[in-house]
Amino acid sequence: MSNAHPGLEHLLYEVKKVVVGQDHFLERVLVALLAGGHLLVEGVPGLAKTLTVATLAKAMQGKFKRIQFTPDLVPADLTGTRIFNQKNGEFVTMLGPVFANLVLADEINRAPAKVQSALLEVMQERQVTIAGESFVVPKPFVVMATQNPIETEGTYALPEAQVDRFMMKILIGYPSEEEEFVIVQRVTGDPVAVAPVTSTDDLLQMQAAARRLYVDPSLMIYAVKVVAATRAPEKCGLPQLGRFIQYGASPRASIAMIEAGRALAFIRGRDYVLPADVMDVAADVLRHRLVPSYEALSEGMTSDQILNQILRAVPPPILETLRAASL
Repeated sequence: MSNAHPGLEHLLYEVKKVVVGQDHFLERVLVALLAGGHLLVEGVPGLAKTLTVATLAKAMQGKFKRIQFTPDLVPADLTGTRIFNQKNGEFVTMLGPVFANLVLADEINRAPAKVQSALLEVMQERQVTIAGESFVVPKPFVVMATQNPIETEGTYALPEAQVDRFMMKILIGYPSEEEEFVIVQRVTGDPVAVAPVTSTDDLLQMQAAARRLYVDPSLMIYAVKVVAATRAPEKCGLPQLGRFIQYGASPRASIAMIEAGRALAFIRGRDYVLPADVMDVAADVLRHRLVPSYEALSEGMTSDQILNQILRAVPPPILETLRAASL
């Protein structure tokens, strides 16, 4: 495969007609789509998070639902419930907004844990159980949750079990002055029409194609070693980091590094995965799974700073070995 799927290029082109900048964020959204993972996005309001997902849904002709998380939500508001139909005297199932291809859980940390936990089953099993009956969500299915920075008032911490179900956590910053100028120009000008350039069936085919990319076993060993170092940093020669880590990453992180790296290699137009692909997604995959200790927080050390030291200490596989194996 010399080039990425043409539908993917058209999809990017259509979204970039509306969304300015945010290349890293948009690339990770596509990685999540191709790998079948979910995204946790942290950033202040007004950075085109909702616009990006809504535009992507239009371009891929998928179903898009936005759920505004508030303290008064109940789990049934997300998944659906059974209601009594007085006309025929029977109970009928009303499916909730999670039954979509792209689900945006906006400001997920504005709702209490019982509401956030309503997403646990659908994120892992791709189904929702209502009154003992299971309902499968459409394919492809991606949950993108946004949250405010931790110092914002009136927020709730996400349950660790749910955080681990997100394939990646992306940090979004402000645009540059040049990008902001283009944003103002586009928003205050004539609206841009988004053309449907691909379909959900095409995306499912791309998912299947991405899963066929060659991954050398040495890359899997590398992912396992990096994840193991988040639990026991002395294994990679960093015993001084142990006091800064309360909990390391789970085995889901090793799987996600390979799945996301494979999807990124597909986007970059290759039929094999390079160490650079896995290394590029490592921080996004691990930052929300590594829980810094109180000592780290007191010294102002973030999970990203800890991860940077670990990634520098664990050597990636040698490129020539991978090339020979893929031939």
